[in-house]
Amino acid sequence: MCIFGRAIKAKTSSKKGIDLPTGVIDITLYRDDWTRLSETPEVKKAEIHFSIEDKHVLLVDDVLFTGRTIRAAIDALLDLGRPRRVELAVLVDRGHRELPIQADYVGKMLETSRQDSINVELKELAGVDQVVIERGKYPTH
Repeated sequence: MCIFGRAIKAKTSSKKGIDLPTGVIDITLYRDDWTRLSETPEVKKAEIHFSIEDKHVLLVDDVLFTGRTIRAAIDALLDLGRPRRVELAVLVDRGHRELPIQADYVGKMLETSRQDSINVELKELAGVDQVVIERGKYPTH
């Protein structure tokens, strides 16, 4: 499970006494650009060991950009069942949507250009909690 998902689970458990079922989905084959990324993509098994049928599902991601990753996640989720509702929580919303997707819960909205890169670093992995903006990393098309 992603670190953000673990943090939400822990807070919900400590504040409300609720043990939320959590899992991980692999969106590799649901991406609309997977053939550009690799000739042999590494596909991981979904780690959702409970039914999502008629459940309220919260998708969690670090950065919301074009919306394509979330579209792929929703497609992967729907292959597992039909949830009652799907909501989205993101740490950073940087705008520049290519699809009509909006987060229900946003930690921080950042103004960026399409050429910028956003990297979320967490204490558990990088030794520090921070969001790094790399200006002009990607060339314009």
